[in-house]
Amino acid sequence: MPMQKRFVCPREQVPKNGMIECETEGGLMLLVANAGDDYFAYQAMCPHQDTPLCEGLYDGAVLTCHQHLWQWDIRTGAAMGLAEEALESFPVRVEGDSIYVVAQSALIAAELFIGISEATLTAITALAQKEERDAGSICYDFGAPADDFFVLESGRVEFLIGRDERLSPAGFMLRKGEVFGWAALLENQPQRIARATCLEQSQLWRINGKQTLDLLEADSASGYLVMRRLSSLIARYLTSSGSK
Repeated sequence: MPMQKRFVCPREQVPKNGMIECETEGGLMLLVANAGDDYFAYQAMCPHQDTPLCEGLYDGAVLTCHQHLWQWDIRTGAAMGLAEEALESFPVRVEGDSIYVVAQSALIAAELFIGISEATLTAITALAQKEERDAGSICYDFGAPADDFFVLESGRVEFLIGRDERLSPAGFMLRKGEVFGWAALLENQPQRIARATCLEQSQLWRINGKQTLDLLEADSASGYLVMRRLSSLIARYLTSSGSK
């Protein structure tokens, strides 16, 4: 998946050692910050409770969300202090008086695929089908065939999990590159035991599970990495508030 350069704003609009919220070409909302001679771009909303980061405090080095005092290093997006998640960053390119970001596909950023061979990643990418989903759209429902898994490109997805009469809500806020619909990558899981619903307009990559497993079987080193990450991913979410 090629990277796409998007115009953000004129450089003069970003205050010296300050920050602004911008909407790029294509509707991507970003926080753009200046630190000395450098510019940085991050997700516009706090990953904690969707508070606009532009309403927070910034001293030229550390960004603080005013709502619950989560903090981040502006140069790296790394979490500091109370913050439990890093910020999603976008590579910045300054050309003349204009600021651009280079947004790469979520498939490249996906935690599940980091470190696998380029050939296998290219083959998996070729399987991916992009889907545009409206708010309220159901990605899959209880009892549906577990043929495909999904990578979130943008938006938000919520889950209702359970078996038979035992249902429980599990509200996750997934970030770009996160994977859901894992059952398609597991043996003896032919049907869904969850409902996945888009809470807002979202972009997803749909990938066939069996074809992906065939590719990973042919590249055992990459397959081992993916399965290790998948097991850690499932354990992480099962111990938080549910399962995907």
